[in-house]
Amino acid sequence: MKRTLLAIAAAVLLPVAAPAQTDADGCKDHPLLTRLENFYVSSCEENFNALTLRTGGSTSESKEGTLFRLYYRYNFDNGAKAKSALQIIRNYELALQKNGGKLLYRNVSGMEGTVEATLYLSTKEKEYWVQLTSFAGTDNAVEAYALNVLEVEAMKQEVAASKMFEAISKAGFIALYINFETGKSTILPESQEIVTQIADMLRENPSLQVSVEGHTDNIGTAKANQLLSQARAAAVMNAVIAKGIARTRLSAKGWGQTKPMADNATADGRGKNRRVEIVKR
Repeated sequence: MKRTLLAIAAAVLLPVAAPAQTDADGCKDHPLLTRLENFYVSSCEENFNALTLRTGGSTSESKEGTLFRLYYRYNFDNGAKAKSALQIIRNYELALQKNGGKLLYRNVSGMEGTVEATLYLSTKEKEYWVQLTSFAGTDNAVEAYALNVLEVEAMKQEVAASKMFEAISKAGFIALYINFETGKSTILPESQEIVTQIADMLRENPSLQVSVEGHTDNIGTAKANQLLSQARAAAVMNAVIAKGIARTRLSAKGWGQTKPMADNATADGRGKNRRVEIVKR
């Protein structure tokens, strides 16, 4: 029987007992992941490749990036109680959620079916798509699973105040890629310079009034994305006001996932859709 699920974590999930068998030569856990208790890595591989994952219902997406493949086997020799498929799913789900990740898809169809889940994590540097496949064993005694981790580089941007004003004068808006804490509206330190440039642009052009408008990709629910986009737009607006720009010159609006500028079916498209626009009023 084969089972499939997805997992990611940035901290130890469970206490790890010393395995009866050691990891294969040159193999170790992915830097953002930890194994479940009593598993060891029997084989591994790393290269640039494509990965096809379930993202909802019958929807599958193919993504490209640096792909880490790890195959874990269970140590039955140490006498510890084996983990069930549900235990493994829940451990990885909870660990990912604590780090700001999202569960995109999961299907548990019973002993003769499959266990499949898709999890996603976005950081200031990368997108992580994690997939567990080839789950073998029974519902109450998982013997092995293959873990695939795809890393996609995050979009970065540097833009000067003069270039912002030039773009707004020509097109009426400019799309900026500001990095926030995952799932939050806290602007990360590396994006503070963009906020400074927005304030400089407004200071240099005192008649200009703008709307700060947040946009997201379609990962997660529409309601959550709308709220997040509104909070991020407000965070940028307030950060600019804190630099001495009059509150009357700015407003904030969140559009969520309703106005994509690229295809959400690709990682590059989703990166472009997660943006803040400065729109001339």
